[in-house]
Amino acid sequence: MAELKALLGDTLMKGTEKVSIEKALEGKTGICLYFSAHWCPPCRGFTPKLSEVYKKKTEEEFEIVFVSSDRSEGDFTAYYSEMPWYALTWENLGKLKDALSTKYAVTGIPKLVAITLDGTVIDMDGRGHVAVNQ
Repeated sequence: MAELKALLGDTLMKGTEKVSIEKALEGKTGICLYFSAHWCPPCRGFTPKLSEVYKKKTEEEFEIVFVSSDRSEGDFTAYYSEMPWYALTWENLGKLKDALSTKYAVTGIPKLVAITLDGTVIDMDGRGHVAVNQ
């Protein structure tokens, strides 16, 4: 969990609530980092598809964490309100997003990266899998 805290911080958002990372990931074996932004048309098209898959697979061992590329807290809040999963807090986003983007080779959005709880990459193209299983 120490590796994950270094990557994501101690606290995540779930809706409007702040939740400890331990509680958020209790019983999970991995997470999908969802790099996206409200201003990105492909993201706006993919988010509802990802949401559908997420809601169908609520018993899965994976959780999704939104890593926003939004330019303002208002845009982040409005876009995140459409999502049923966790997000990096706005306060932590600035210092964590660039490191995550570099570590997981994010050169464009939307991007969905599946990792284990120690940060090891499982799949760099989660978006492709969601589209196939939609």
